[in-house]
Amino acid sequence: MARAHLGVGVLERVEAILRNPAIYELASLIPHPTRDKGGRNRTYPDFMLFVYEALLSVYRSARQVEAELRHPLVWEFMSRIVQEIFPDDRTMWLPETPMRRHHYMYGRNCYLANPQILTRLQDLHRRVAADQARSIGLLDPDGPGSWTHPHLTRMLYADGKVITPLFKGKAGDTRVDKKTGEISQVRFEPDAGIHFEGDGEAAFGTKFVMVAVRSGDKRGRMILDLDSVPKPGAEAAVAMNCFARLAPLVPGAQGVIYDTALRGIHHQKLLREQGLIPVNRVAAAEAGSDKPRRGDGRRVEKSVHVEDKSVKLADGSTVTVRLYARGGALGIGELTDRGEIHFVELKRIRTHRIPDKSGLYRWYNDYRLPESHGGGIVTVRLHATDEDAARKFNRTENVRVIPPTDPDFKTIYARRNDAESINRGLDDTLWLARAHSVGHTRQTVNLLGYALMVNGLTLLEHRRRQERLPSAAAA
Repeated sequence: MARAHLGVGVLERVEAILRNPAIYELASLIPHPTRDKGGRNRTYPDFMLFVYEALLSVYRSARQVEAELRHPLVWEFMSRIVQEIFPDDRTMWLPETPMRRHHYMYGRNCYLANPQILTRLQDLHRRVAADQARSIGLLDPDGPGSWTHPHLTRMLYADGKVITPLFKGKAGDTRVDKKTGEISQVRFEPDAGIHFEGDGEAAFGTKFVMVAVRSGDKRGRMILDLDSVPKPGAEAAVAMNCFARLAPLVPGAQGVIYDTALRGIHHQKLLREQGLIPVNRVAAAEAGSDKPRRGDGRRVEKSVHVEDKSVKLADGSTVTVRLYARGGALGIGELTDRGEIHFVELKRIRTHRIPDKSGLYRWYNDYRLPESHGGGIVTVRLHATDEDAARKFNRTENVRVIPPTDPDFKTIYARRNDAESINRGLDDTLWLARAHSVGHTRQTVNLLGYALMVNGLTLLEHRRRQERLPSAAAA
C-alpha cells in the first residue's frame, strides 16, 4: 500500500507534538512562584504541561495518557527527542519518572485554565501559528492567486463546532441517595446550551469556532485560532473576532470561507475593515426541502434590484441597464411579455481592492455586458455605503464578490469540507465523543492542545517532504 494512503502512527503523533516549536514558546508564559514563599522546584519542565495536553488528542483521555507514559519505551522515546532538541540544556530534559495525571491536572487548573494566562496563551499561539503557516508556504503575500482568482493556500476557513458535554445531566436535574434520602444536583456542564448547526439541527453542548488554512498536501492543515462561543447565536460574532485578530498577522490572506452564519453585516466588515473576500452562499428566500417534489419545496433564491447603470453603445447612443442580484450573482433584469423579470447573469471579469487613506478598503467588480448591450465592461461597487443605507438596501447581503455560479466558487468553497474534517477529527480525539473536561475555559485549553497536535503533524510532514526533495532530485 502506498504511503499516501496510510494513517498516522501514535508515536509519530507524539514526535510531532514534541518537535512543534510552539510547545516551547507557549511554556515561556507559565509563571514561576517567587522563591521567598518557599516550595520545591517543579519536577517536570513547563513545556510538559502542553505536551500532556496535546497528548489528550492522541490517547483520548488524561488517564490513558498516564498509562501510556508509564511504558518505558514511550517515556524513553520522548526523552531522546527532547535531548536531541536541547542537547546542551539539561534543565529541559525529562526526569526518569514519567509524568502523571495529577501533575497535569494541577498545572492545567492553576495555570493553563487561568483566564488571564489563557488569553495570553491564545494570543501567542495565534502569532506562532501564523508564522508557522507562512514558513510552509501558506498565506504568502507574494504567493499565487489574485483578488480576481484567490488561491486556496491564501484562504482562511472556519466553522462552529458543538462539543458534547462530559456529563449528560443538566442544571436542575437531581438524584436521590437511596440510603440517606439526600437530594443532590447531578453533575452537569454549566456552560452548555442549545446551539443550531449549519443544517438547522439543534445540538446541546459548548460551542467553539476554529480558524484554519491548509495546503494541497496531505496533512497540510494549520489551525490558526480558536475561541469559545459564550451563548447561542453568538457564533458569527466570535468568528468575526477571530478574523479581526488574525488579519494583521496574515497579510497574505485573501479571503474567508464560512457558511451562511455570516450575513451582510459581517461581509461589510470583512471587506471594508479586514480587506478580505468573504466566500459563502446567500441565505435563500425560501429554503428547499431535503426531498422536493416537482416545483414544491425547491430552493428559491433572493432577487433584488441593485442599481441602474448608463451604458454607451457602439452607435453612440446610451441605454440604462437595470442591474439585479439573484443568489449573490449580478445580472441584468429585463421585463418579458408576461411582465416578469428575466434575469441574465453577467460574467465577472475582474475584482478590484483599493485601499483608502483611512485604512479601509473599497471593492469593485468588473462585469462583461452581453452583446445586446454593447458587450462592454460595467463596474459595480461591492461594499455598502451611506447611499445604500438611505434606500434601505443591504448590498453585502445580496451581492457576492464571488457568487455560487462563478467558476472560482466551486473550487474555493469546497475547502469548507476541510472545516467539517477538523470537526470530525476532533470528535475522534474525544473519549466516547464527549468533552475532556467541564467548562468552556478548560475546554478551550483542550482545543489548544488539539491545535498543537494538528499543527505539529503538519510541520513534521512538511519537514520530511523537504528532506526527501534532494534525494528525489538526485535520483
